[in-house]
Amino acid sequence: MKLYPMRALTTGVLVLAIGMPVGVASAVAPADGMHPLRSRTLTDLDTAMRGEAYAYSSYSLFADQAAKQGLPAVKDLFRRTAKTELDEHFTEEAAMRGLVGGDADNLRAAIEGERYESLSMYPTFAKQAKQDGDSAAAELFGEIARDEAKHHAAFEKALEAVRTGKGGIPAPPSVQPVSVQAGMPKVHAARTKQNLDTAMHGEALAYAKYTHYAKAATAHGKQALARLFNGTAEIERREHFAGEAQLAGTVRSTRENLTKAITGEQYEARSMYPGFAQQAKATGDSGAAELLGEIARDEAKHARAFEVARDKLR
Repeated sequence: MKLYPMRALTTGVLVLAIGMPVGVASAVAPADGMHPLRSRTLTDLDTAMRGEAYAYSSYSLFADQAAKQGLPAVKDLFRRTAKTELDEHFTEEAAMRGLVGGDADNLRAAIEGERYESLSMYPTFAKQAKQDGDSAAAELFGEIARDEAKHHAAFEKALEAVRTGKGGIPAPPSVQPVSVQAGMPKVHAARTKQNLDTAMHGEALAYAKYTHYAKAATAHGKQALARLFNGTAEIERREHFAGEAQLAGTVRSTRENLTKAITGEQYEARSMYPGFAQQAKATGDSGAAELLGEIARDEAKHARAFEVARDKLR
């Protein structure tokens, strides 16, 4: 789930961090072999997957903060909920969406996303942050752009190896985790804050997608490719997402984190997912409607669990 309602993005075409721009998805056959999903349903699934991926990464940080505050029960609640968001909700939506293809297709999707981020999105964000006086954000955005260029090059080499059977799969990048401390935002410009939000959603989605691509590669017996996807995924979440979260002030006190989570879960349970389910049903996408309705009910349970946890805090 997403921690607050989607806001209008002002950065032009938003690529869903690895490939397909929002709103231009073509109809694809769902996993159950029924009729191709309608364009609106595909777009809604894309939005939902972004939210679930973001929730996983955010709740993981909230769990760390709860542990620091000596609140093991809240830590476990955040970790369990994060796992549900990624391993159940995102995975089910990805299957419905037909997210994962063959290894070559997955690499092409990753390459497209990394190209966009390294050549367009992050350089633009860095330039804007510098103009707005947010020098730390400008530096981070520039650094991530360079990282994404390296990821792009590694995936290009991997695709050549998969296509031709010649050459090797590059080794996965080494991870230098960023430790996120609770605190207020370290940027001041509204534009920088919006760009951080966009970037964090992209990095979270990249993590979720790459882990699924890695599972597919493992199933195909391509262990080196799985290691490349998994290693890159860890960079996206534990370095890029975490570094952006630190600047954005994403992590606060556990009480504040619970309140933020409650607001987001209630939004998805009461508005977003029911709306998506109703729209899918109206257009004949009954399988998607059922899934989206089930997730809405799950999110309502998450909201209640977070409320109980908050009420128990002193």
